[in-house]
Order: sequence, then structure tokens, then C-alpha cells
Amino acid sequence: MEPEIAVSVEHLSKKYLIGKQKSDSLRGTLTSLFLAKPKDTAEEFWALKDVNFKIKKGDVVGIVGRNGAGKSTLLKLLSQITKPTEGVIRINGRVSSLLEVGTGFHHELTGRENIYLNGTILGMTREEVKLKFDEIVAFSGINDFIDTPVKYYSSGMYVRLAFAVAAHLEPEILIIDEVLAVGDADFQKKCLGKMQDVAGQGRTVLFVSHDIEAVQALCNKGILLEKGQIKEIGSIHDVLHTYSNVSGHATKVWDENSRPGDHVVKLNEVRLINTEKHPIQRADLDEEVGIEIIYEVFKDNCYPTPNFHVYSSTNVLCFILILDEQIHQKGTYKCIGWIPKKTLNNSTYHIGVAITTLKSMEVHLDIKDAVSIDMIESKIQRDMSYGGNIPGLMRINFNSEITKL
Repeated sequence: MEPEIAVSVEHLSKKYLIGKQKSDSLRGTLTSLFLAKPKDTAEEFWALKDVNFKIKKGDVVGIVGRNGAGKSTLLKLLSQITKPTEGVIRINGRVSSLLEVGTGFHHELTGRENIYLNGTILGMTREEVKLKFDEIVAFSGINDFIDTPVKYYSSGMYVRLAFAVAAHLEPEILIIDEVLAVGDADFQKKCLGKMQDVAGQGRTVLFVSHDIEAVQALCNKGILLEKGQIKEIGSIHDVLHTYSNVSGHATKVWDENSRPGDHVVKLNEVRLINTEKHPIQRADLDEEVGIEIIYEVFKDNCYPTPNFHVYSSTNVLCFILILDEQIHQKGTYKCIGWIPKKTLNNSTYHIGVAITTLKSMEVHLDIKDAVSIDMIESKIQRDMSYGGNIPGLMRINFNSEITKL
């Protein structure tokens, strides 16, 4: 394998047999004895099929895809927790991984003992682990419980210590799954900061998460998995754009019988547009984004008001856009709400549509996830001070004044 390559995967496949008990386990043996389940009832399921890629040393790779795409299976194979059915995996470097609560620790041992055990597994001497010990414990924040058997830890305590061990024992390749979601928001932020530090030291990181903002902020490369196969591999911006097109939608149209609403208002169509009124799925940070709806009002003098709810990729409400127009006659209307340029961040947003009568607070319709938009920064922006991986749900460019005194 080339010296600059950290991970090489060739024709990797993993097959599971659905409905078949393992014959080498006590449970499987007893099940086969008492249930006499025929072997031909087992169905083959390929979690991964003919996966090929190479990851260079120092790359920070985000692995994305829908649930069931094969992301966690891939990481288990790379971490040598399970064996591939077919294919070859070549690893060039020391691997530390955190895939699920319970991985890598012996439940009967204390936190202290598990730290030294993990260091030994990684090929470190006791003295090398000792040099990192205080830093690991301080990061985990469980000083008072370090000499308690980990079987008594809560899931949050477990993940805190497990991540601290995985990230601090100087792995050349760090593999992290969605398990960080167990921790609180402050701990997740702390972990992302540590992974950025690891990446900044030229080490390789593989990161699986449904938090697109975190993936985008941390990673420079991406792999998109779909039904156990690679759909795209390349820059993280391109991969996330493709992923948003697969998982998102920029236009939604209802037929006559399925239109949401009530006896006052019904919604016909929602779509995202640019300033030229063309439909879009993605937009540049420096562009306005229009949310266009077509709806029908059935009563005079009812004053229904459209409003749009903009959510982050993690379903955090960013803001609500309420339109000022007062419709008081029945008929069919087209309405556009504009999100100003330099408001949204470098991420994917989901947009809900609601129409309400504000005076009586009557909600005529409320569609939580009507459309989605993928915001991408151009190379020009990345070359400016405004560009780069700036954290946050939004990225508002406020006006300011500087006066020389």
C-alpha cells in the first residue's frame, strides 16, 4: 500500500443472514433444538456490496447516508470488530475507535484500569499511557468515578471516558460513530473541538453523523452511502450537496384531493426559487432564497397569513418569516417570502409552511417539512474573510461601524 494512504478498501462486502441464529452460541443452539427452524428460512441481506475507496493520511472523512445505508457496518469492518464477507481492508496506522456504548471497555474493570487496557491494545507502554492519563480524566470530567467499575457508569459517563481515551491515546486513525449523540450539547462541542485538534495534527479521522453541520465543519472529504454501496466520494461540499438532493426536496405539489388545509384555506404548491423565479435545490450564501406558495382562500374577510418556519439540519428552529400581506377576498394566490442573502449558513435547511389567522390564532394548515434547501459557499467566499467553516445555525452578516478616535 502506498505510504500516503491510511485506509484502502477493495471490493468490500458484508452479508448477514436475516432470521438465522448463530449456531456457535448457546442461544443459537437452544433455539435450533426447541424451534427446529429450517435453514432455508434465512434470508440474505447485504449491508455493504462491492465498496472501494482509499483515504489519504490526514484526511478527515465524513460518512453520510440514510438509516440502513451501511455506515455503521463500514466502521465496524474498518475497526475489525466484525469480519468482511468479501473484499480486503488495508490499514496503515494505529486505529482508535468509538462506535457504540460498550465498545472497547471491560465492564468489570474500573475507568482507570480500562484506560491502561486500551493503551495496551493500541500498542502503547504503561509509561506512555501514564503521560496522557491526567489529560484523559480531565477531559472526561469523571474524576470522582475513575476508580469505579465502568459497569456502574451511566451511558453519558461511559461515552465521556470512551471518547477521551479514543482521542487522547495518539491514534493515527480515529473512527467515531453517531455515539456522540449520547452526550449533552456542551460535550458534543468539546468532542468536535478535540477531533479538529486531532485532524490538525495530520492524523486521519472517519466520522459518521446525521448532524450535517458538524460533518461540514469538521470534514474535508466525504463518502455518501446508499443501500450498501458508494453513491459518491469526493469533497465534503459536493457529497453533502448530493446527499441533500437525495434526502431533500425543493418542490412539493398536492393534487385536488390531498391538499392540506381546512374550509378556509388549502395549499396547492410549495417551491424554492431564486431571484429570477427559477426553481432551485441549492443556493449560494450570497443569494436570496424565495419560498413560493400557491394557495386557495374560500372565504371573504378572513385574513389568512402565510408564514414560513426555517429549521436547521438538526431540526432546531432558526427563525419564522411572517408575511405582511393581508388577503381578505376569496380566490387563488401566489405568495413569495424572501430570505435575505448572507443570512443562512453553509448547511442544509428544512422549511415548514403554515397559514394562520393571526387575530384569532386559528391555524388553517401547518406542514412541518415542506421543502429543503442546500446552502453552499462559493470558492470566492471561502477566499474572503467571510468564508470558511464558521459554526452556528445562521451566518448573518451584520452592518457595523468603525470610527477612529
